[in-house]
Amino acid sequence: MNTEKDTIAAICTGLTGSGINIIRISGDNAFDIADKVFRSATGKKIADMGCFSVHYGYIEEPVSDSNNIGRNENVRTIDEVLLLKMKAPHSYTREDVIEIDCHGGILVTKRILELVLKNGARLSEPGEFTKRAYLNGRIDLSQAEAVIDIINAKSNFALKNSVKQLKGQIKDKIIALRERLISKTAYIEAALDDPEHISLDGFTDELEPEMKIVLSELNKLIASSDDGRLINEGINTCILGLPNAGKSSLLNALLEEDRAIVTDIAGTTRDVLKETVTFSDVVLNIIDTAGIRDTEDVIEKIGVDKAKKEAENANLILYVVDLNEGLNEKDCEILKEIKDKKIIIVYNKSDLSSGSDNTVDKIAKVDSAGSVMISSLTGEGIDELKNMIKSLFYSGSITNEEDVIITNERHRELLISAKQSVDNVISGIEAGVSEDFLTIDMMDAYEALGRIIGESVEDDLADRIFKDFCMGK
Repeated sequence: MNTEKDTIAAICTGLTGSGINIIRISGDNAFDIADKVFRSATGKKIADMGCFSVHYGYIEEPVSDSNNIGRNENVRTIDEVLLLKMKAPHSYTREDVIEIDCHGGILVTKRILELVLKNGARLSEPGEFTKRAYLNGRIDLSQAEAVIDIINAKSNFALKNSVKQLKGQIKDKIIALRERLISKTAYIEAALDDPEHISLDGFTDELEPEMKIVLSELNKLIASSDDGRLINEGINTCILGLPNAGKSSLLNALLEEDRAIVTDIAGTTRDVLKETVTFSDVVLNIIDTAGIRDTEDVIEKIGVDKAKKEAENANLILYVVDLNEGLNEKDCEILKEIKDKKIIIVYNKSDLSSGSDNTVDKIAKVDSAGSVMISSLTGEGIDELKNMIKSLFYSGSITNEEDVIITNERHRELLISAKQSVDNVISGIEAGVSEDFLTIDMMDAYEALGRIIGESVEDDLADRIFKDFCMGK
């Protein structure tokens, strides 16, 4: 990432045909560059415009031929636009910023950007606007990462949590924990420097409960990361079952469209089929698999092996059983092989059930999170299944506005590192370790937490984070 303080520019909307597109310019020369390409309808120069104002006018470029279509013989009009002026430090990057709202044609948008670059701006790197906001102190690193999470949010849960992080919820929590650590560390250091006036007698009796509070808060944040990963990435869901149980029909019912081929012929599905389903703010990354059975068909056997592999990586197994057949020995054998997974038994084809007393007898008791009877054909029981999935993974606490939920793996790893250091402090207190040695682990925890918000972060790490952003952000 180029860290020079030159002026950067990029298209910050999707480059598709649309009502408008936006070109953003940021840096010390943003106003001068805008003056070279923009002519206000009132004749005002950028310097004479209000600090936070919108102006109507034209993007123009010099021409040398006599067949130009501009408003005078020396320039060609490219587009009529609105120009927004934002003066530092009150802008997204805390630099002087110009945004040009032009018509949404791909050609005209590219022409305007090329003209801006020709007049002194440099094309921005991916995420460079947000990186400048971070480097200039407008946001911390956790807030910068929340920006890309907002862009990539797949559900309202994910969006709501990312907005809370952008508003500084994680930053505030981290700052509070660091303050507890640094205040106690500072006291120990002061006492070691001036033992005549500052005593450490009995200080560990005060330090231990304080460190246990920090440890408890760290444990809560780390525990929230399981929910956080599901919120951001979705629940990896594998549909399993014997051939012709109705797995593909269930996928179609959840998608509310005929995505998978459905026939009465066992073994129709030969490969895995991956789809994403969103309902009630829950995102399911669904994998429909081949029916599991012993087979001599080489292609079908590959599909069966893939099904077993996908089951190993899933958060949730929807195990589909033909209600009229009930669970048989092969079903029970497969279910016993599935280790440490949340399983819902889905009894399909309730619309074809005879309604006899034998139906209940065929629903065997197996180790699962629950069971539900559905008809993939009529939709009966699908809502019940969705509610069961939601309650299985999401407790009511994740909708609490006050809860801090960790969704970023980098944050989780640093929290675990901080926790280990605080554990060492508590163990050291119990073992009677001297206070000067305790401060080593306390500062390790302090620095690990600081890396979450970017208090001390290597340039190459920052580059890796921001290069995942889209251009213009």
